[in-house]
Amino acid sequence: MAVIGFSTGAIALNDFATALQLLAPTRAKAVELSALRAAELPALLAALPVRLVELRHRYEYISFHAPTNFEQEDDLVVQLKIIADMGLNIVVHPDTIHDFSAWRSLGARLCIENMDSRKPTGRTADELQHYFDQLPEARLCFDVAHARQVDSSMTEAVRILQRFDDRLAQVHISEVNSKGRHFAMSFAAKRAYEPFAARLSRVPVIIESMVEPDEIMHEISETEKVLNFERRLAVHGSMTAGRMVGSVHRPE
Repeated sequence: MAVIGFSTGAIALNDFATALQLLAPTRAKAVELSALRAAELPALLAALPVRLVELRHRYEYISFHAPTNFEQEDDLVVQLKIIADMGLNIVVHPDTIHDFSAWRSLGARLCIENMDSRKPTGRTADELQHYFDQLPEARLCFDVAHARQVDSSMTEAVRILQRFDDRLAQVHISEVNSKGRHFAMSFAAKRAYEPFAARLSRVPVIIESMVEPDEIMHEISETEKVLNFERRLAVHGSMTAGRMVGSVHRPE
């Protein structure tokens, strides 16, 4: 069974404490603490040493999403290093990385995320290669919705997963519109993701769908169905085969 959870930013923008309260009664097994804006980082960084013990009792996997807008790159990396030293993977957008020497200090805790079509780089396997060449210890946060938005045929998704298979650390799942907004998965998105279920479910899966509190459990359930696609297919195939055998050998 896949380890599935939510990004705090998807269910309570700018308010990680409220997001954690909303997730507490659910069956989420993972959480990504989101600080997409630099202004959110100090409060989260101050609370983390105390909250981390509690969170580790509650969740099997905890990661951190770094800010995407900041002024001093070196200062940000110093703060993120504190979080990395706590044992949390740090998800970073590649277009925010400029001083590679600074980011190398995060080692294997650095997870580079593939980007959506609005971004100037990091969208394809070839564009991601540049970052992994410069950051050889870094790992991959594969955003399946970004990959689908960039290439709806999912060919680029295949390329990314094949080339960086050994770097895959976690997955982001949702659906993304042309403006980069994450929302609940449509029927078409779920069908597009199902062929990747076996690979995606080997690592923690973080839902980024921006949903209301009463929709959290539904989105977790839908994600479980996507990631259990091959198992459901096998069961359906066995049941179908059983019915066929029964119809052939049914006693007169």
